[in-house]
Amino acid sequence: MMREEGKDPSSYYVRVGVQSGGCSGLLYNLSFDNQQNEGDKIVEDNGIKIIINKKSFLYIVGTTLDFSGGLNGKGLYFNNPNANRTCGCGESFSM
Repeated sequence: MMREEGKDPSSYYVRVGVQSGGCSGLLYNLSFDNQQNEGDKIVEDNGIKIIINKKSFLYIVGTTLDFSGGLNGKGLYFNNPNANRTCGCGESFSM
C-alpha cells in the first residue's frame, strides 16, 4: 500500500492512533508517516515499523490488527482487549 502511494517502505512507518469520534467515542486512525515525534513508541512486526503516539498507546496496548476476508466484511479490523464496547461497524470503541 505504501508503494502504491509512492512512499518508500524503508523510510516510512505505519502510524496508528486514536482520536475522538464515532458512535462509541473513540476512532482508530491509520496513516503513513516518515516523521517520529518525541514520545512516539516504535514497534516492529513482520518487518513493518509501526509508530504510535504516547496518548494513543495507552488506549491500544495489547491490540492486534487483523485482516478478514469473510462474508461479514472484508478489510482490516482491530482486536482491542481494552475496549469495553465497540460499535456495530467495528470502527469505534470506548473504554
